[in-house]
Amino acid sequence: MSMDIKQIQDLIKFVAKSGVNEVAIEEKDFKITIKTNQEPTYVTATVPNPVALPPQPVAPAAPVATANPTPVAPASNAPATESSNLITVKSPMIGTFYRAAGPDKPLFVNVGDEIAPGKILCIVEAMKLFNEIESEVSGKIVKILVNDAQPVEFDQPLFLVDPS
Repeated sequence: MSMDIKQIQDLIKFVAKSGVNEVAIEEKDFKITIKTNQEPTYVTATVPNPVALPPQPVAPAAPVATANPTPVAPASNAPATESSNLITVKSPMIGTFYRAAGPDKPLFVNVGDEIAPGKILCIVEAMKLFNEIESEVSGKIVKILVNDAQPVEFDQPLFLVDPS
């Protein structure tokens, strides 16, 4: 018995929602392991859930402003505050990032597009499986952080979304 793409996508969504960290299924000619990012112990940015964000996202902006003679000040500067309300949409898996369903197809989203939960943002291809990445938040795409056909890591930021 092998699984089709739809079954695998459903399984990935189920595992992500269930709170389990890892699921492995192994059969005679088939093996799949799904890992989720339930423990953000090494992440200091944002989470892809529609949560009111604490002031943690200021940390990535601070190194940019270190040329300032008073390194304590950047936390209260406008650019840091501006980025602190943005939501980072991250890759749920390792794979190749695609902005469209194919070379001649329209892009899923562009900077400035309004998005809502369930809207397809991109595809991450892993081991010849094309996984549609859906938004879990509402807002407007502010920045696309990855180039088309670029490899992405698990938990790598893909999009910045302004939830306002």
